[in-house]
Amino acid sequence: MWSPYKKRVLRDVDRWQSQGWLSDEGRTAIVADIQSRGRDFNLASALGILASVLFGFAAISFVAAHWEDVPRLARLALLLACIWAGYGIAGWLEARGHSLLADAGVLFSSGMFGASIMLISQMYHIAGNAADGVLFWWIGTLVAGVALRSNPTLALTMVLVCVWSFLKISENNDVHWPFLIGWGLVTVAFAWQRWWPGLHLSALALSLFIVSIGYLLESGHSHDLVAIVGVLAALGAVALEKLRPDLDHIAAPVFAYAVAVAYEGLFVLQFFESAPLGRLIVLAVVTLVLLIAVIAYAMAQGNRGALWIAYIAFSIEVLSLYGVTVGSILGTSLFFLIAAVIVAALAYAALRLARQSQSGGLAA
Repeated sequence: MWSPYKKRVLRDVDRWQSQGWLSDEGRTAIVADIQSRGRDFNLASALGILASVLFGFAAISFVAAHWEDVPRLARLALLLACIWAGYGIAGWLEARGHSLLADAGVLFSSGMFGASIMLISQMYHIAGNAADGVLFWWIGTLVAGVALRSNPTLALTMVLVCVWSFLKISENNDVHWPFLIGWGLVTVAFAWQRWWPGLHLSALALSLFIVSIGYLLESGHSHDLVAIVGVLAALGAVALEKLRPDLDHIAAPVFAYAVAVAYEGLFVLQFFESAPLGRLIVLAVVTLVLLIAVIAYAMAQGNRGALWIAYIAFSIEVLSLYGVTVGSILGTSLFFLIAAVIVAALAYAALRLARQSQSGGLAA
């Protein structure tokens, strides 16, 4: 479990107990459950992971500098020794209760595994391209991350899946659908580990993939599809939150990422697709209404991530529209007048709904 979250929950538990809402037995059970969920990430762990990365670069640089002077058999032995040395150190640290430092050892071995693929290919003049090498690399790191339950290694795997997909897209200039296979495997591993930062990384990677579709399909003119996918995903998250309130911790971040994707598609349609004035006005009104609806829903649900995304998107939208219409004072004034009327009407409707809800509550 992510350490700041754990500390916040433990503080809440202490407060609940001091106010008499929680018994000693209940507090003990809750604390035991929290402590059993994952590993604390602290400064020593962070420095250990950074050290493993630096050791990896140092080893790769040393090997590369003396590569031609080492016999081929010795080269293979050296590469294997580096890989297994990392695993050995990881096992030694795990046995002594330093789980996150052990992750640093696994991460080092995963880095050396990737370097070995590249160096062996160069040594034996194996035909292929960089994308194929990265494919083998992320498969190997996925196996290591799952087998040794190493979250940093799984995070590296997701990064490598994205790099692999990017290289494939660069080769073919087309959507790389196999990315979804790699993404799905790593996401399942994150869920199995119950590592929420990893699931956020998965959501970010998938969001970028969906956004890229708009620039790859139909000669880069599929941003309407991106906007539709984002809106449907947001509606799906709302439905999930309503039907399964116990899964709100999943629905809330999905809603936030979906809003970001939908707005990206709408933004490109308005300001990069050279939309006629009439279409621009319609898209702008739709976008502003949707963003206001997101703000209202996010405030009602306490979804701070979606709320900030909607606030930022609303500001970008207004400034961008001002930039488009700045050439005409009348047009600019008309736009702000229309926007003000829309927001005021929505505010009035929200006030009426709030009063009706209060009246219904009092009548009940």
